[in-house]
Amino acid sequence: MALSPTLDRFLAGMEYPATRDDLLREATRDGLDADDRAVLRTLPEQSYSAAWHIRYRLASAALRESLTPAARAA
Repeated sequence: MALSPTLDRFLAGMEYPATRDDLLREATRDGLDADDRAVLRTLPEQSYSAAWHIRYRLASAALRESLTPAARAA
């Protein structure tokens, strides 16, 4: 899953540590579109120490999803 340029810039400018709820609140305040906010909603509820931590979580989830039998059969 490639992050949109808007979401990538948002993560780079965010203050850390931040929880998923912090990210969603700031994304709404900054006017991120619904697709970018939906990506943030997929994150586990925890505190994130940096933007790379979020990028890693999102990439790991996308990789797991692409390797599931149901995803490969589609």
